[in-house]
Amino acid sequence: MDRSLIPSSVVLRLMLVLTMVCWKTKGAVELPPNLWVPAVLVFGDSIMDTGNNNNNTQTLAKCNFPPYGRDFQGGIPTGRFGNGKVPSDLIAEELGIKDLLPAYFDPNLQPNDLLTGVCFASGGSGYDPLTSKMATAISLSGQIDMFREYIRKLEGLVGEDRTKFILANSIVLVVEGSNDISNTYFLSHAREVQYDIPTYTDLMVSSAASFFKEIYQLGARRIGVLSAPPIGCVPFQRTILGGIVRKCAEKYNDAAKLFNDKLEKELASLNRNLPNARMVYLDVYSPLLDIIVNYQNYGFKVGDRGCCGTGKIESAVFCNPLDTTCQNVGDYVFWDSFHPSENVYRKLVPPILQKYLYQFI
Repeated sequence: MDRSLIPSSVVLRLMLVLTMVCWKTKGAVELPPNLWVPAVLVFGDSIMDTGNNNNNTQTLAKCNFPPYGRDFQGGIPTGRFGNGKVPSDLIAEELGIKDLLPAYFDPNLQPNDLLTGVCFASGGSGYDPLTSKMATAISLSGQIDMFREYIRKLEGLVGEDRTKFILANSIVLVVEGSNDISNTYFLSHAREVQYDIPTYTDLMVSSAASFFKEIYQLGARRIGVLSAPPIGCVPFQRTILGGIVRKCAEKYNDAAKLFNDKLEKELASLNRNLPNARMVYLDVYSPLLDIIVNYQNYGFKVGDRGCCGTGKIESAVFCNPLDTTCQNVGDYVFWDSFHPSENVYRKLVPPILQKYLYQFI
């Protein structure tokens, strides 16, 4: 066949598909039989944000400055809320897809990046729309808009059929809830006058379910939803509410556990009612709490303070170039007063993936 007769658009699509296959990296997690994951797509908050907040001049929830990124490639602060890679990156790495998951708003984002996944997460966001508004973060509805635009771009690269295939087989991850409970409900009291914790967690779950159904309608099928973590045990909450000995704030943890129970049941209900849906509840609460409480068993020396500054209250703009940092972040469970260190994420991500991946089949 004369190659000159093949439309250039078809050639481009073939090249992009081949690139998607060739760019696979060697993952550490053993995938279950018959599970092929072409891309990772991530929605959520600062745990997953890989730089979408960098150019948002209205928010304080950003970290594209030192000492953030101290242990990242080249020591560059990229907008990741930590000293190095965040779970978005590590999940893509462990699945053998690519080493880093770029932010959708990364100005250097390349067309090839779209084929293997991007991150839509925004630090400060939450399931409750008020949470994102208070933090001037990109709300879940805003992240949906980014997702729609992503789909249009992907269709332009590989066509509608291939796009549907990528969306249906990709693993889509959602991480929200911490900011709702800790910031909107307890810290700012913005919802405390309207709701008690049972009714507020109902609001959170209702908003979460609407979001899951919306990304399902847009083509996502394998949707992994991470539980809320033990929020009361992060250094900031210990400092504010834990007294002289800085104990964990149990009312925060109790709220997280109640939300998690409802979230797991809601996901099971959605799976029963949405054809071909694989919505998987991923428990992060229990393994992270075990690391925090039994930190020495995991090789850490400090479990109740972060590496940045005093480690008790500093985070985001309050963890900045004027602050000193610990000499060896490998000794610390937390990087700042809210976010775990890369070493903790590396201990969490592989076993969580290995435990739950089979549920996406």
